[in-house]
Amino acid sequence: MMDKKPMLEIQNLTKYFQTPKGMLHAVDGVSFQIEEGRTLGIVGESGCGKSTIGRTILKLLPSTGGKILFQGQDITHFSPSKMRNLRTDMQIIFQDPFSSLDPRQNVMSLISEPIREHKLLKTNAEIEARTLELMDIVGLSRRFVNTYPHELDGGRRQRIGIARALAVNPKLIICDEPVSALDVSIQAQILNLLKQLQRDMGLTYVFITHDLSVVKYFADDIAVMYLGQMVEKAPAKEIFANPMHPYTQALLSAIPLPIVGKDKPPRKLLRGEITSPVNLPDQCRFAKRCDQCVASCEANPNPPLVEVRDGHFVACHLVQG
Repeated sequence: MMDKKPMLEIQNLTKYFQTPKGMLHAVDGVSFQIEEGRTLGIVGESGCGKSTIGRTILKLLPSTGGKILFQGQDITHFSPSKMRNLRTDMQIIFQDPFSSLDPRQNVMSLISEPIREHKLLKTNAEIEARTLELMDIVGLSRRFVNTYPHELDGGRRQRIGIARALAVNPKLIICDEPVSALDVSIQAQILNLLKQLQRDMGLTYVFITHDLSVVKYFADDIAVMYLGQMVEKAPAKEIFANPMHPYTQALLSAIPLPIVGKDKPPRKLLRGEITSPVNLPDQCRFAKRCDQCVASCEANPNPPLVEVRDGHFVACHLVQG
């Protein structure tokens, strides 16, 4: 049986920003691929480049280097007019539903806007019927059809954002911290909704988050980012059972556990501040915060991401020997 072709393939993606202090390496040589119907979770601290990856994939930001292949087609240098034709296949759900929604539009107008913009339906009756159907799909009561965003809670606002993304029948959705601004109980509802939509519609997700507890539940594979680079990537179960990079180990040890006393594993604390992403030294970027750092980590260039066991990739001098 032939292997499935990836829905999305990223090859050595880079995104740099020129600043008064020098070149900021937001994304630096990131590569991965996602098969249709699967979810890749991208995790890491604030400023590690997670959201920049998502926006660069969608070409909301131009890449500095590398390739972006969507369904085998190289879209890296697509013009805005060419990308417009792909917008129905690639969508994004933003972190803050309130700031991403026009406060002057009601729910009917907000959800129907992508349908009208892309001319997917012709008559107002068809558009209104489709809008009501989308409200049903995302669990938003039809009684809110004439309501404005400021009159709704965060969970309902995020359901509007999801409905807007679904309105154009996409194949790939970038979920950029879609539940981080919500209460825990509402988070679970939205995550369950996204899971159900994936099962029903065969959606492919890039799920960006800083919350490892969330990504453990939601993702098939997990990529761990640090200072613009991917330091570990593996199936979700493998990452949690056998984290190999010291940074991943520290992130996992910070997850609160309902364990007290002697059975509770010791917490692995990160020392110092995260290194500035501007004018980075030619060494392991995690070296100054790593409790396992040796001389070779500071003397040698940042290690590449290599497969150390089946499906488990790590960028670490110690793991690679």
